[in-house]
Amino acid sequence: MKLKYAAVWTAVTAAALVTTAGCGTQVAEGTAEAVDGTDAIMAALGRATDRTEQVGSAEVSMTTSMGTGTPVTMDGTYSWGDGFAFDVLMDTAAAQMQAMQDDPKMRMLFVDGAYYYDVDPQASGPLEGKEWMKIDGSAVFGRQGAQALSGSGGGSSPSASMKGLKYADNVEDLGSETVNGKTATHYRAVVDQKGMGKYKEAYGNEDNLFGSLTGGANSITMDVWVGAKDLPVRMIQEIGTMKVTMDFEKFGATAGVKAPPAAQTGDLTEAIKEAGAAR
Repeated sequence: MKLKYAAVWTAVTAAALVTTAGCGTQVAEGTAEAVDGTDAIMAALGRATDRTEQVGSAEVSMTTSMGTGTPVTMDGTYSWGDGFAFDVLMDTAAAQMQAMQDDPKMRMLFVDGAYYYDVDPQASGPLEGKEWMKIDGSAVFGRQGAQALSGSGGGSSPSASMKGLKYADNVEDLGSETVNGKTATHYRAVVDQKGMGKYKEAYGNEDNLFGSLTGGANSITMDVWVGAKDLPVRMIQEIGTMKVTMDFEKFGATAGVKAPPAAQTGDLTEAIKEAGAAR
């Protein structure tokens, strides 16, 4: 396995499932004053934030584009009620992970700050005879960036994304639209690096692997469509050259996500870090 090649595409797929974070509650002080919106907009977004936090989980469908190549599609569940985790199936060929998995779909988990890929056991190397490949988030976002995204508060969850809207430079109400057959109100927010707070270590730092792929982010643009039940129907985020679209199919009552058994797991964290440093 060519580790540098694997590092690049692991970063793409891993980052895709974290960048719905935008900004959480612990952003730079004073950014809330930069919000240019009406009380009605902020009240509506506040209700949506509270509802999203309450439900704690959702079934989602996602598409990630890096601006080149085939967009990567993913379907599965997100959980943020008791720490952030997810369990999804992604398109193996679009993620260019065929060398690791023969099936058209590859399962990927995120638990306790680490990514787990359900791979075919390899003939040699750290994945010899292993069913799962583990990569810690620090290999993609750097140590500080990974800590910001995977904190106990669910810093990478859709709930955190909703909270982050109030720290944007501006928030707009773009009116009513139909999304997936549902009537929803479309809001747009832009967060600059000052407003990212601790998350700029993950998204705006070109020295980590994620930043080198996206060119680093001077700002994050987030669109959210809020439906009749004060829950998001769709979120779209643009971070550097990457665009992530998440559609919410169903909220609540998803199964818990657990890390695979250690005996079945090969850890490639250090190999990915070395490959990223050599890029």
